[in-house]
Amino acid sequence: MREGDVRTEQARRAFVASWAAVLLLKLVLATQLPLFVDEAFYWQEGQHPGWAYSDLPGLTAWLIRLGVELAGNSEFGVRLPFLMIAAALPWLMVRLVAREFGERRAWLAGCATVLLPLAGTLGLLALPDVPMALATLLCIDAGARLLRKVEYDATLLLALGLAVGALSHYRFIAVIGVGIVALLWLPEGRRALRDPRVWIAIAFGAAAWAPLLAWNLDNAEAGLRFQLVDRHPWSFHPEGLLFLPTQLALVTPLLFVALAWAAWRSRRDGHPSARLFALLGGLVVLGFFALGFFADTERVSFHWPLPGYLALLPLLPALLDAWPRWLRRATWALAAAGLAAIFGYYLAVSIPSLRAQSAALKWYPSNFAGWGVLADAVEEMRAEMPADTRIVADNFKIGAELGFALGDPRIAVLDHPLNRAHGRAPQLRLWGLQTRGRADWGDAPVLLVVGASDVPYRQLLRRYHALCERAGPLPPPRVLNIDHGAQRFLLFALDGAGGGGERPCSTPALAWIDAPAAGAAVQRPFEVQGWAFKDGTGLDRVEVTLDGAVVAEAEYGLPAPGVAGYWEISNDPEHPNVGFRATVDAAAPVRPGRYWLGLRLHGRDGSVEQWREQPVTIR
Repeated sequence: MREGDVRTEQARRAFVASWAAVLLLKLVLATQLPLFVDEAFYWQEGQHPGWAYSDLPGLTAWLIRLGVELAGNSEFGVRLPFLMIAAALPWLMVRLVAREFGERRAWLAGCATVLLPLAGTLGLLALPDVPMALATLLCIDAGARLLRKVEYDATLLLALGLAVGALSHYRFIAVIGVGIVALLWLPEGRRALRDPRVWIAIAFGAAAWAPLLAWNLDNAEAGLRFQLVDRHPWSFHPEGLLFLPTQLALVTPLLFVALAWAAWRSRRDGHPSARLFALLGGLVVLGFFALGFFADTERVSFHWPLPGYLALLPLLPALLDAWPRWLRRATWALAAAGLAAIFGYYLAVSIPSLRAQSAALKWYPSNFAGWGVLADAVEEMRAEMPADTRIVADNFKIGAELGFALGDPRIAVLDHPLNRAHGRAPQLRLWGLQTRGRADWGDAPVLLVVGASDVPYRQLLRRYHALCERAGPLPPPRVLNIDHGAQRFLLFALDGAGGGGERPCSTPALAWIDAPAAGAAVQRPFEVQGWAFKDGTGLDRVEVTLDGAVVAEAEYGLPAPGVAGYWEISNDPEHPNVGFRATVDAAAPVRPGRYWLGLRLHGRDGSVEQWREQPVTIR
C-alpha cells in the first residue's frame, strides 16, 4: 500500500473511532442530563403545534414533538432528532471536503468536526443550533458546487439549506447575508448568481421565512422586536473584547489560531471553493465579534460563531499539513481535551452530588438543577390538596419544566420579568397560560410554585409583595433548598377562599450572613452574625445550622438600622432590631473540615424556613 493510501486509511480510522466514541457518549449523557430550561420550553411549544412561535421559527419544536412521539416523553425522546442530525454533520463534512480537496483531507476535516468542542457537543441539547448547523453545511456544500457549475442538484441543495435555516433561528439571517456577500465577491459566484435557477432556490428559501413573518405581523412584531431590539442595548460596551478569550477557550487555542490562519491564507487561494470557505467563515466570525460590542451580554452567545467555524473546517487539513508534527499533535490533543472538558461539565451537572459542590460558584448550572426534586414535591403537595387544585408557576422556566415532568403543557404562569427577558411572554399569552392571579383563579384552590432564586436578591422582596397583590395573603411555604439553596423554590398551598381573607400578607423570610464570609476558614469557637426579617409577621427566633443540623441558637433582635433602609418597602414590625448573633463553640460535635453554614428561620406565623447555605472550612 502506498504511503498516501496508508495515511488516508489512518485518517479514516481516526475519524470513525472518534465519531463513534463521541456519539456513544452523547447517547448516554442525553439520557441522564436534566432538561435545560430552553429545551423544556421548546418541548412545551411542540405540545402546542404552530408554524412559528414568539422566540423561534417552528422547526425546533417540531423536531422535539417528533422525538417524544417516537421515543416517549423523556429527556432522550426530546433530544433524539437532534442527536441524529448532529451525528450526520461530520459525514456531511467528509463528503463535502472529499469532493473539493481529496479523501484524506476529508477524513481529517471530519475529525475536526467531531473534536471542535462547539460542534462535537451538538445534539446533546435540543437547541436550534443543531438544525442551523445542518442548514449551514448544506448551504456551504451547495455554494461550492455552484462555483464549479450551476446544476439542478446544487440549486436543490441550496434551497433545502436555506429553508432549514429559515425554520431554525432568526440568527441564520447572518449566514444568508454573508453568503450573498461571498458569492458577489467571487467571479465564479457572480456567474452563478446570473443563473435563474439559483434565484429560484433563493426564493424558495425566502418563502420559508413566511410563517415567522406571518406570526410577527399577527403579533405586533413581538418576535422581531425581541430578537433585534429589546434584548440588545445597541450601545457600545467593552465586554465585546471577551469574545476572544471565550472563543479561544471554547474552540481551544491552537485550533482557533489554525482556523484563523487558514482563513487568512486561503482568501486568495487559486481554488474557488477555498476562497468561498475563507470568506464565509471569516466574515461570520468577524461579524459576530463586532456585534459583541453592541449586542446582548446577559444571555449566552458564545455559540453564535459556530456557522463560521464550520465553513473554515474544510481549510484546516491543508494548513495542518504545513505545520510541524508536534504542533499538529498538540492541536488535535488540545481540541480533544476541550471536548472532554465540556462533556465532563455535562457529566458533573448530571450527578446531583457533584453538582451540589458547585453551589457557591458563579457558574452553578441553575438552569439544569432541581427540576425532578421540584416535580416530586409538587406531586406530593397536590395529592394532599383538593382534586380541583390548579398548579400555577411563578415564571416560564418553572411552568415548562414542571409541564415536562408532569406531562402537562398547560400549567398557568404568572407575569414575570423572566418571561419578558427571554421573549416568552407573548407566547404564553397566546396559549392563554399567562394568569393575573386570584382574579383569574376565583375560588379554586391553587398550588403556587415560586422560584426564589430566579430573581436578583435585591429585587426579591418586591417580588414577594407583588405575589401578595396577585395571590392574596400567602400561607407559610414549603421550602425546597436544592444544592444547598443555590436553586430555591417556595410552594404555597392556597385555599379557595382567597388564601386567608383580610389578614395581612406574610412574605417568606429574607436573611443574610455577614460573618463569616462564604468560603472563609474559621477556628472554633466562631461567631455568626447577620440579619433576618419576615414582612407581615416578623421572626420569632433564628437557629444556626451546619450541614442542616442545628448547632446554635442565635440571639435575635439586635439593632440593624441599615436593613430597613436598604429594602425600603419592608414592613417587618421588628425593624430596626432584626440582627442576630450566635456562637458556634468548641463543644459542638463538629470535626474540622468543610461544612455548609445555614440558618433556620422561625416565623411568628408558625413557618419554619431553611435559608440558603454557604460553605465554611472549620479548622
